[in-house]
Amino acid sequence: MLRAGFASAIAYRAEFVVWFLSTNMPLVMWLLFSTVAEEAPVGRYGPKEFGAYFLVTLIVRMLTGVWVAWMLNDEVRQGLLAQRLLRPIHPFFAYAAENLGALPLRMLMLAPIAIAASFYIGREGITHSPAQLTMGIVSIALAWLLQFAAQTLIGTLALFWSNALALLDLWFGLYVAFSGYLMPIDLFPGWLQNIVRASPFPYLISQPVSAILGSVTPEQTLHGLLIQLVYVAAFTLASFGLFHVGMKRFQAFGG
Repeated sequence: MLRAGFASAIAYRAEFVVWFLSTNMPLVMWLLFSTVAEEAPVGRYGPKEFGAYFLVTLIVRMLTGVWVAWMLNDEVRQGLLAQRLLRPIHPFFAYAAENLGALPLRMLMLAPIAIAASFYIGREGITHSPAQLTMGIVSIALAWLLQFAAQTLIGTLALFWSNALALLDLWFGLYVAFSGYLMPIDLFPGWLQNIVRASPFPYLISQPVSAILGSVTPEQTLHGLLIQLVYVAAFTLASFGLFHVGMKRFQAFGG
């Protein structure tokens, strides 16, 4: 299944490149905030710090992107989910393999960005602690699992609604606003930070980025990892439970 996912990414490489090029908002925000920070630092961020933050944000965004909600929604509407139900494996694992299969191609495309980022940021811009860096890598993996579990839950709603993509648009809008994708969360007003940190969104971008940059303590990183695990477990259990209920009313139709 992983080989099939990789082959699919290669087959649709033009579409993949378009998606890759369209995910450039961190670069835009880097230019914007760096221009502002040339006059005076914004919080603890100067031009160099903003560059490090948004370059790592771009890398984390590319490594944690999934599209399972679109797949589930379309396959339910077109009746193609019935074919997956005949296979001796739960559809969620098949979707996960297809999404993971594209990671080698993503990493290949990310390599020039990562190399450029390492030269720009330098050794002083990233944590020197092997334990902290390891937790950052684990945090990226958990961010992928959290994104996958959340989108699986949203896509499963297509078993009950005619179209679940409207909710996905809402999820993506909140993700862009409150994950740290457009600006560091510690630049938000204090009251808004408290609200945002109680949601799953900071643990999709801000948590792994902060861990890799070393802008939080190991204790804070470990606390964030535990919260990521809780959200992953909650969304995963909800997805499987909702799918089980939806199967009782699923009727294949379409092509």
